Amino acid sequence: MKGAKPTPQGNVIPMKGDGAKPAPEPFDWMTELGKDVWGELAPELSRMDRLLPHYRHQFASYCEATANFIRATNEIALHGVWYQTKTRNGIQQKKTAAWTTQNEAANQMRRDSALFGLTPVDESRIANAGQGDLFDDLMKQLKGQPSGSD
Repeated sequence: MKGAKPTPQGNVIPMKGDGAKPAPEPFDWMTELGKDVWGELAPELSRMDRLLPHYRHQFASYCEATANFIRATNEIALHGVWYQTKTRNGIQQKKTAAWTTQNEAANQMRRDSALFGLTPVDESRIANAGQGDLFDDLMKQLKGQPSGSD
C-alpha cells in the first residue's frame, strides 16, 4: 500500500461528551407516584432518544398507568382480591375495585410500554426498525426463511 501510514490523531474522531442527555422533568399535573415512575425511567429513555418532546404526554400516560397499577396492587395486598356480599341468591364473592383497576392499568401499561420499547420484544422491534435489505430479504424468501420485514 502506498502513501503515508495512518495515524490515530488523524483518523480517530473523539467522542463529544459522555452521551448523557438530560431527562425532561415530569409534568406538574402528574401524581407523585407517576412522577416517581417518570424519574426512574426517563433518564434511560432520554439517552436512547425515546423521550422527545412529542412523546412526553404518551410517556406520562404510561407512568400514570404504572402508578395506578402500584396503588391497586398495594390495595389488594392489604385487603385481598375478593369481598363477600349478600344478594337475593345468597352470599357471593365479588372482585374488588382494586382488582379491576389493577387489570386495566396492566393493560394500559402493556399498550404504552410497546411504544417506548420497555419490554425485551418491543425493544428489539424498535432497535431493528428500518427497511432492511431488499436482496437479503428476497434471498431468504427464496430459501424459505423468514424475512426481516415480517
